Amino acid sequence: MQDAQVVMTVRKASDSVSVIDIEGEITSFVEDALNRAHAEASEGATKAVVLNFDGLDYMNSGGIGLLVTMLIRANRQGQKLAAYGLNEHYRQIFELTRLDEAIGIYDDERQALGSL
Repeated sequence: MQDAQVVMTVRKASDSVSVIDIEGEITSFVEDALNRAHAEASEGATKAVVLNFDGLDYMNSGGIGLLVTMLIRANRQGQKLAAYGLNEHYRQIFELTRLDEAIGIYDDERQALGSL
Protein backbone atom coordinates (compact mmCIF):
# COMPACT_ATOMS: atom_id res chain seq x y z
CA MET A 1 0.00 0.00 0.00
CA GLN A 2 1.22 3.49 -0.84
CA ASP A 3 2.11 5.83 2.01
CA ALA A 4 -0.04 8.89 2.53
CA GLN A 5 1.56 11.97 1.00
CA VAL A 6 -0.12 14.48 3.28
CA VAL A 7 0.35 16.37 6.50
CA MET A 8 -2.75 17.57 8.34
CA THR A 9 -2.47 19.98 11.23
CA VAL A 10 -5.47 20.78 13.40
CA ARG A 11 -5.81 24.08 15.20
CA LYS A 12 -8.61 25.81 17.07
CA ALA A 13 -9.83 29.07 15.56
CA SER A 14 -12.29 29.47 18.46
CA ASP A 15 -14.04 27.30 21.04
CA SER A 16 -16.50 26.11 18.40
CA VAL A 17 -14.43 26.19 15.17
CA SER A 18 -11.42 24.08 14.18
CA VAL A 19 -9.21 24.42 11.11
CA ILE A 20 -7.50 21.51 9.38
CA ASP A 21 -4.44 22.70 7.45
CA ILE A 22 -3.78 20.29 4.58
CA GLU A 23 -0.39 20.00 2.90
CA GLY A 24 0.17 17.47 0.14
CA GLU A 25 -2.16 15.08 -1.65
CA ILE A 26 -5.73 14.03 -0.92
CA THR A 27 -6.21 10.53 -2.33
CA SER A 28 -7.76 7.33 -1.02
CA PHE A 29 -4.43 6.61 0.68
CA VAL A 30 -4.97 9.40 3.23
CA GLU A 31 -8.20 8.04 4.69
CA ASP A 32 -6.70 7.31 8.12
CA ALA A 33 -4.97 10.69 8.32
CA LEU A 34 -8.15 12.54 7.31
CA ASN A 35 -10.27 10.58 9.81
CA ARG A 36 -7.77 11.30 12.60
CA ALA A 37 -7.65 15.01 11.71
CA HIS A 38 -11.45 15.28 11.65
CA ALA A 39 -11.75 13.42 14.98
CA GLU A 40 -9.20 15.78 16.56
CA ALA A 41 -10.90 18.81 15.03
CA SER A 42 -14.26 17.62 16.41
CA GLU A 43 -13.13 17.45 20.03
CA GLY A 44 -14.98 19.62 22.51
CA ALA A 45 -17.84 21.87 21.42
CA THR A 46 -16.85 22.09 17.76
CA LYS A 47 -19.73 23.28 15.58
CA ALA A 48 -17.73 23.87 12.39
CA VAL A 49 -14.59 22.59 10.70
CA VAL A 50 -12.71 24.65 8.12
CA LEU A 51 -10.53 22.86 5.58
CA ASN A 52 -7.48 24.88 4.53
CA PHE A 53 -6.42 23.74 1.06
CA ASP A 54 -3.66 26.35 0.61
CA GLY A 55 -1.05 23.57 0.73
CA LEU A 56 -2.94 21.14 -1.51
CA ASP A 57 -0.74 19.66 -4.24
CA TYR A 58 -3.14 17.12 -5.73
CA MET A 59 -6.59 15.63 -5.19
CA ASN A 60 -8.23 12.81 -7.14
CA SER A 61 -11.64 11.12 -7.13
CA GLY A 62 -10.64 8.98 -4.15
CA GLY A 63 -9.91 12.16 -2.22
CA ILE A 64 -13.25 13.67 -3.23
CA GLY A 65 -14.91 10.49 -1.95
CA LEU A 66 -13.17 10.92 1.41
CA LEU A 67 -14.43 14.50 1.62
CA VAL A 68 -17.97 13.25 0.98
CA THR A 69 -17.54 10.75 3.82
CA MET A 70 -16.25 13.54 6.07
CA LEU A 71 -19.25 15.68 5.11
CA ILE A 72 -21.64 12.88 6.08
CA ARG A 73 -19.84 12.42 9.40
CA ALA A 74 -19.88 16.18 10.06
CA ASN A 75 -23.61 16.39 9.27
CA ARG A 76 -24.31 13.56 11.71
CA GLN A 77 -22.39 15.48 14.38
CA GLY A 78 -24.28 18.69 13.61
CA GLN A 79 -21.19 20.39 12.21
CA LYS A 80 -20.80 22.74 9.28
CA LEU A 81 -17.89 22.38 6.86
CA ALA A 82 -16.19 25.23 5.06
CA ALA A 83 -13.11 25.37 2.87
CA TYR A 84 -10.67 27.88 1.47
CA GLY A 85 -7.49 27.86 -0.58
CA LEU A 86 -8.85 25.83 -3.50
CA ASN A 87 -7.40 26.80 -6.85
CA GLU A 88 -9.70 27.31 -9.84
CA HIS A 89 -9.37 23.70 -11.01
CA TYR A 90 -10.49 22.25 -7.67
CA ARG A 91 -13.22 24.88 -7.29
CA GLN A 92 -14.63 23.62 -10.60
CA ILE A 93 -14.47 20.03 -9.36
CA PHE A 94 -16.37 21.04 -6.21
CA GLU A 95 -18.98 22.67 -8.46
CA LEU A 96 -19.24 19.66 -10.80
CA THR A 97 -19.64 17.27 -7.88
CA ARG A 98 -21.95 19.75 -6.14
CA LEU A 99 -19.79 19.64 -3.03
CA ASP A 100 -19.86 23.44 -3.10
CA GLU A 101 -23.56 23.24 -2.18
CA ALA A 102 -22.75 21.43 1.07
CA ILE A 103 -19.30 22.84 1.88
CA GLY A 104 -18.96 26.60 1.80
CA ILE A 105 -16.05 27.65 -0.43
CA TYR A 106 -14.20 30.86 0.45
CA ASP A 107 -11.17 32.77 -0.80
CA ASP A 108 -9.34 32.90 2.53
CA GLU A 109 -9.53 31.94 6.19
CA ARG A 110 -10.96 35.29 7.27
CA GLN A 111 -13.94 34.88 4.92
CA ALA A 112 -14.47 31.25 5.93
CA LEU A 113 -14.42 32.05 9.64
CA GLY A 114 -16.64 35.07 9.09
CA SER A 115 -19.27 32.91 7.43
CA LEU A 116 -19.55 30.67 10.46
